[in-house]
Amino acid sequence: MSALLPLAGVRVVEFCSTASGPFSTMLLSDMGAEVVKIEPPAGDGLRQWPPLNQGYSENFASLNRNKRSAVLNLKDKADVELAKRLILEADVVVENNRPGVMDRLGLGYAAMSAEKPSLLFCSISAYGQSGPRSGEGGFDLTIQAAAGVMSVTGEPDGAPVKCGVPVSDFASGLYAAFSIASMLVHVRAGGQGAHIDIPMFGCTLGIAALQTSEYFGNGRSPGKLGSAHPRNAPYQAFEAKDGYFAIAAGNHKLWLDVLAVVGKPELAEDARFVTTTDRARNQVALKDILEGVFTTQPVDHWIQAFNTAGVPHARINDYAAALADPQAVHMGWVQALELPNGQKTQTFTSPIRLNGQGFGVRRAPPDLGQHTEEIRAEYSSTDS
Repeated sequence: MSALLPLAGVRVVEFCSTASGPFSTMLLSDMGAEVVKIEPPAGDGLRQWPPLNQGYSENFASLNRNKRSAVLNLKDKADVELAKRLILEADVVVENNRPGVMDRLGLGYAAMSAEKPSLLFCSISAYGQSGPRSGEGGFDLTIQAAAGVMSVTGEPDGAPVKCGVPVSDFASGLYAAFSIASMLVHVRAGGQGAHIDIPMFGCTLGIAALQTSEYFGNGRSPGKLGSAHPRNAPYQAFEAKDGYFAIAAGNHKLWLDVLAVVGKPELAEDARFVTTTDRARNQVALKDILEGVFTTQPVDHWIQAFNTAGVPHARINDYAAALADPQAVHMGWVQALELPNGQKTQTFTSPIRLNGQGFGVRRAPPDLGQHTEEIRAEYSSTDS
């Protein structure tokens, strides 16, 4: 575990559930921030998501390491007062309720920043804190649909499908953590705090820079291409004799290297494939030609051939294979984890290294309300 924890001493109070908010605060906690997770009596809904390890959610565990959990009933005046004290002694608040919920509780940015101007208050919501859709809720699926992701995902003639990884949730969490870390630099330099507005809709459009710029450039919305690329070829998954693999010939040299591997140097002079633009325009025909060769040998053959040629390549791994990849093992990303109920499992830790050292699990994910009395003892004092 890294001895360098750049956010050590930073206090974060989390009023979040499910994915985007808990992910953002976990990123902060990985870097050393002290995170107190405030949960309602029923707990974060993610605690009920399978797989359950003797009753404890592995999904919840994956997003809530290095945190403490306190149960507060925010319909109870005394608990609201305790929440206020927690906020006013914190550096950062992160919440992912619908806009207006924290204000109605008396815990919103306007009220809290009036008492603590340096406070960073990060609100993650479906569409943002203002505007015609600000009152709407949303989950990853609906945001992927609204922000265009589903229009470019899947096969050209297929039904709408979402990205298999919840990109809207986790992109929003990344934007939140980045914004908070940036503003901490500002505040530590003597600046004022701020209300950080993280709209999942906008964050999902933000990571689609190549797609939005394609629309701005030619006035046409990009469409589905399966695993193919709109501007490069060969740059997709191909069928071999016993399965599929992917190659990415992202420049002209790599294109020529592909031709050398498949033994078809004459394609370099084919008018359909002379330039990158030509190959992208005619990639269906190119795929048919290349697969005529690829299907004569198994995946292992082509992985070795393209590895030798220096062409970026990959097997189509499932998660079992990806987590067992020699590089993942070398980096030590998968670590043992003991759940509050004593059950043993594993988790994927931070992929980041500082000075060659990674960030491990300093504190196991908490049981519901595990630290409530501890937090009450720390923060319930009426002393200033």
